[in-house]
Amino acid sequence: MLLHVGGMRSALGLLAVRRACCLARTTHNSPQTLEYKPIKKVMVANRGEIAIRVFRACTELGIRTVAVYSEQDTGQMHRQKADEAYLIGKGLPPVAAYLDIPDIIKVAKENDVDAIHPGYGFLSERSDFAQACVDAGVRFIGPSPDVVRKMGDKVEARSIAIRAGVPVVPGTDGPITCLSEAQEFSNTYGFPIIFKAAYGGGGRGMRVVKEYEELEENYQRAYSEALAAFGNGALFVEKFIERPRHIEVQILGDKYGNVIHLYERDCSIQRRHQKVVEIAPAVQLDPHLRDRLTADSVNLARQVGYENAGTVEFLVDKHGRHYFIEVNSRLQVEHTVTEQVTDVDLVHAQLRVCEGRSLPELGLKQDKIRINGFAIQCRVTTEDPARGFQPDTGRLELSIKLFKKKQK
Repeated sequence: MLLHVGGMRSALGLLAVRRACCLARTTHNSPQTLEYKPIKKVMVANRGEIAIRVFRACTELGIRTVAVYSEQDTGQMHRQKADEAYLIGKGLPPVAAYLDIPDIIKVAKENDVDAIHPGYGFLSERSDFAQACVDAGVRFIGPSPDVVRKMGDKVEARSIAIRAGVPVVPGTDGPITCLSEAQEFSNTYGFPIIFKAAYGGGGRGMRVVKEYEELEENYQRAYSEALAAFGNGALFVEKFIERPRHIEVQILGDKYGNVIHLYERDCSIQRRHQKVVEIAPAVQLDPHLRDRLTADSVNLARQVGYENAGTVEFLVDKHGRHYFIEVNSRLQVEHTVTEQVTDVDLVHAQLRVCEGRSLPELGLKQDKIRINGFAIQCRVTTEDPARGFQPDTGRLELSIKLFKKKQK
């Protein structure tokens, strides 16, 4: 659910990028235009809301759309919203179907797909999928495979951040190989510390350790979670920042080295390391801190030659010091709140950048990006408090009754 605070605005604002693009086509005479190759058909290697979001953007830009679906998703809406839809992962469980790279590439090739948008989750941060697209002659709507690989490896991403002069939380230089290395780190930096999966995110493989007696158990649990979720149990260790703000910066890069930021989002309200409320821009954020966060994000992106949309995530401690966490080399669930306050359609920009357009051609220059109002996104989580807040399913009844009562 999306609440936009700051007034409703005309859809004309979101068309500004397209108008600027059309104007630039007639006036831009640099050699960059030689790289332009229009996209005629896009597949979204995903399902549900994000697939529909990308289909909408494609339709607005006159691009034909292709959906893929598992056997269990035959009746899902994203299949109906696309111009074409094809079954993938026949005989596989629902999640496995959307991870079936060979089948997805096969469907794309057989149906003349120009480009694949990975959405978020599933294959969106898999460098082998990005590479498979490139090898098949299909464009991947995102960063290059090499950048996806570097940003997906949290240890390498941390090293890149250090080289770019971006502050990081004290942590191990590489994945640890045994419990004794974690013990050595805690002896040096003290508790609390946090284990993190080296090759994944989303809160899985993440364990906070507050005292020595908890170290071994949490090491084993974090390793098992990382192994099950990402196929690799490698962990690294960091000093745990208590009660921080979680601030992330939206970035956008093109094929020609141009990188801009679209300001920040505050994702501090979380449940089990999963974001629940996202606010753009962050409330009561010191302007000087905002400048440092955005500058560091752009510098880091330039350090790796970042292309397309991405998010640089930071922790901010109680003293106003910020620390780099990771880069999400994809579109985020919460990208919509940034769109609301900047009037920039990020999916349109992703598609145009993939075609070879430069950010200046699209009218996307840093001094033109402005914030107007606030936007808040809230995620509804279904958990049963009677069972220790375990995930649950069922009808939303109480919340609807309370909402109706307040309306009266």
